[in-house]
Amino acid sequence: MRLSEARHWVFDMDGTLTIAVHDFPAIRRALDIPPEDDILHHLAGLPATEAAAKRAWLLEHERELAYAAQPAPGAVELVRALCERGCRLGVLTRNAHELALVTLEAIGLGDCFASADILGRDEAPPKPHPGGLLHLAECWGVVPGELVMVGDYRFDLECARAAGAFSVLVNLPENPWPELSDGFARDCGVLRGMLGGL
Repeated sequence: MRLSEARHWVFDMDGTLTIAVHDFPAIRRALDIPPEDDILHHLAGLPATEAAAKRAWLLEHERELAYAAQPAPGAVELVRALCERGCRLGVLTRNAHELALVTLEAIGLGDCFASADILGRDEAPPKPHPGGLLHLAECWGVVPGELVMVGDYRFDLECARAAGAFSVLVNLPENPWPELSDGFARDCGVLRGMLGGL
C-alpha cells in the first residue's frame, strides 16, 4: 500500500494522538495486579464483584487523565489534514469509549471522528486482538488491507498484522519492532510529511 493513497485510517489514542501519561506500573500497584500482567486481561479473569470494583477505579483514574489530555506532536494537524482530504477515520483504544470522546474533545479533535467509529475496550476485544479493525473494515465496506493502523506500541502493530491491515508506528525515537511494523515515523508530524501534499 502507498500511504499517500490510503483513505481509511485507524488511530490508537493514548500515546498516539495524545502525549502518553498513563503510569501503568502505578496502576498495577493500585489494583494489586502483578507487574508482568496485562491490566485488562487480568481484570477479565477476576471474580465479577472484584473486577467491577477495580474497573470502576480504573475508569475514574482514566477520567482525570482524559480531561487533562494534551495532543501528541503533529497529531492534530495530521488528523485534520486527513479529515479535509475526506478520509474515513476511526479510533481503536484499550480505553473506555466515553473517555475516548472526552480525550478527543480535550485535544481539539472531537469533530473528526464519528462516535460509531470510536471503539473502546467494551466495543471491541482489547488489542492485540484484531476484532476492532475487522469490525471497522466491515462497517466501512473495505477489505482490512485498505486500513492503516497508527499506534505507539506493539499491541497496535500486532493487531494490524493479525487483521491484515497496514501498520505505522509513531512517537518513538526509533523503531523497536521493525518485524511487526510496515512503516515508522518519529511523530505524527513526520508521518504527515511522508504522505505528501497534506
